[in-house]
Amino acid sequence: MGKKREKVILTVVEIEDRLEEAALTLRRLPAKDGPREYGSSWPDVVRSRFTAYGFEEARMRVVPSAAQIQRMEEAIDWLRLLERPEDRHIVWMRAENYRWRPICSRVGFSRAHAWRRWSAALLTIQKRLAKPAARGETGMGLSDRATGMGGATKNAQGARKRVAGRV
Repeated sequence: MGKKREKVILTVVEIEDRLEEAALTLRRLPAKDGPREYGSSWPDVVRSRFTAYGFEEARMRVVPSAAQIQRMEEAIDWLRLLERPEDRHIVWMRAENYRWRPICSRVGFSRAHAWRRWSAALLTIQKRLAKPAARGETGMGLSDRATGMGGATKNAQGARKRVAGRV
């Protein structure tokens, strides 16, 4: 017998944390296009004895794991559950730790109104993740991600069934 998957219900705080983690993971991904840093395959030349033993600040780059990238993609898919683009902007900018002033100037709302829209958007994400996927809904819940049946795959299968039914 197969194991039954329990539906995972996330709280608003957990959704907010996952979106912040997604923004951090997206920042840590290497840039595919754009200016590259100076570099070569040769080691740096030591020019003086003062710079030879770590007197300069070391730069370390943390590359996200595959699990973090998968969680990031899932959290970004949650933004599609919101109908208004302004709500998506507010939620994503808060996930990137923007302060309220730049958010308000971006969307054109007062701070109180932007906060209410942000709170309502997080509640909307929570409710839409908790309910089973409705017909024609573009969003993807946790159960869909766990089974590997993403929105594009399900839409393609549904289109095949509709076309096959007409023939």
